[in-house]
Amino acid sequence: MPEFDSNGIRLHYVLAGPDDGRPILLVHGFCSDYELNWVGTRWQQTLTDAGFLILGLDCRGHGHSEKPHDPAAYDRVQMALDAINLLDHLDIADADYLGYSMGARIGLHVCLEHGSRVGRAVLGGSGLPSGPGRADLIAARLRGDESVTDEGAVMFYTFAAARPINDLEALACCILGPHEAITEEQLASIKLPIAVAAGDADPIASTAPELAKALGSGRYHALPGRNHMNAVPARQFKDAALEFLAER
Repeated sequence: MPEFDSNGIRLHYVLAGPDDGRPILLVHGFCSDYELNWVGTRWQQTLTDAGFLILGLDCRGHGHSEKPHDPAAYDRVQMALDAINLLDHLDIADADYLGYSMGARIGLHVCLEHGSRVGRAVLGGSGLPSGPGRADLIAARLRGDESVTDEGAVMFYTFAAARPINDLEALACCILGPHEAITEEQLASIKLPIAVAAGDADPIASTAPELAKALGSGRYHALPGRNHMNAVPARQFKDAALEFLAER
């Protein structure tokens, strides 16, 4: 099982596709992992068939990676650095980027703070960066507080609890971790080509069109009839990503 050390945290990763393919870094959503987010949904097959070399990361607190029980370990800036540390570990100068939900939020920091390491980026299931939002409610439900009836908190709990590999306390710490705000000025300063995709029935990513507009070189792709959970495997999402990534 391939692993590397990222500032003291052991992280698991997956390589798939041709060794000489264009590298693309895949970063999953909250409560998910590489296998669940990208293999079962046929993204891995889609991208490797298109000739990409996939660098699949299990984020800290998720999948087969180490799961610290400390919110400070989940600073979003550090989680972006984890992605860059994987490129360094593999001696890869730059790669394309595909992130969904939390992975898209991490991707914004990657593009902002490490833009020279990214070619093109596809960010799915995320809108404009915001504050902690429902983080306290989500963490409480993950910690077993059944009095929490917030729809989003219950959704994440149900999703996380169904995956035996998940550590619910680590996930609660992750959602409560430091999430440095990204300003409109910073978004506008990102000149990398970025595609933003979201289901038009996804309340979590309702401001995705505004995110694309705020970016210096953003493009929005609506996924008709899709919500936060069923947008990932959508054929139109894959087709839009492949078309965008092919624009060199």
